[in-house]
Amino acid sequence: MIDRTQMLDTTSHPLPDHGHSDQSKPNMRMIDWIWTVRGSVPLAPGQSAAEAFDRLEPFFLAPGTSFDRAGDTLTFTKKDQLAQDRMSIYDEGILQVEQNEGGALLRYRMVSKALLFCFLAPLLFVAFGQLIVGIGLLEGPPTAAEKKLQEEKKKEEEKKVRTLHPIDQFLGAPAPEKPKKDEKSKEKDKEKEQGNKQSPTSAYVFAVLFAILYGVGRVLEDRLINIRFRRSLSD
Repeated sequence: MIDRTQMLDTTSHPLPDHGHSDQSKPNMRMIDWIWTVRGSVPLAPGQSAAEAFDRLEPFFLAPGTSFDRAGDTLTFTKKDQLAQDRMSIYDEGILQVEQNEGGALLRYRMVSKALLFCFLAPLLFVAFGQLIVGIGLLEGPPTAAEKKLQEEKKKEEEKKVRTLHPIDQFLGAPAPEKPKKDEKSKEKDKEKEQGNKQSPTSAYVFAVLFAILYGVGRVLEDRLINIRFRRSLSD
C-alpha cells in the first residue's frame, strides 16, 4: 500500500502542500501539459469512490500494469505495456475522487512518454536538417578541379555508350544514338553535378510528420480517455 503522505504525482514529485505553497518554485504545469493529460468526469449521484474505482478497475488489470487504491485515490504505473492495452500510451498516473457542492467528481492526471517523444522528435529532426545545411555551407561549391573531373567522367560514359563493338563496325552497323534521359535521370545527373550533397528535405519531412502525429495524438488521446472513463462510470 502507498503511504498517502509520500504519494507522488505524475511528475515524480511529492504532491504539493496547498497550505505551504512555494512561489519560488517553477510552475511545472506551464510545460507539463506537453506530456501530461488532465481531466475530470462527474460521478453519478450517490456513487462513492470505491464504486467508481470498481468500475474503472478493468483499465488497470492489463499486463504490465500495477495499481494501488487508497480511499479516494488510485495510482498506477505501466511497464512494457502491450499495444492492445486501452491505456498503453500512459506510463503512470493518479485518479482522485473529490466531493464538491455539485456532487462527486473524478479527477485524473496521467503521464505519457510517447507524447513527450513525439513532441521532441520534430525539434531533433529540424536540428539534423540545420546540421546538414551547415555542413553543405562549410563544404562550399565544387572546385574547378572537381568540375573538370566530373566532366571527364561524363564524357567517358558517353563514349562507352556510343562506341560499337569491332565486329559491328566491320559489318557497317550505324553508331548507336545517345539514349534520351528521362526526368529521373536528369535529376540524378543534377545531384551528381552538385557533388552529391546531402539534402535536409528528408529531415524536415520527418519533423512535420512527427509534429502532426503529436498534435493529433495529444487531442485524440485526451478525448478518448475521457469518453472511456465516462462510459465505464455510467454503465
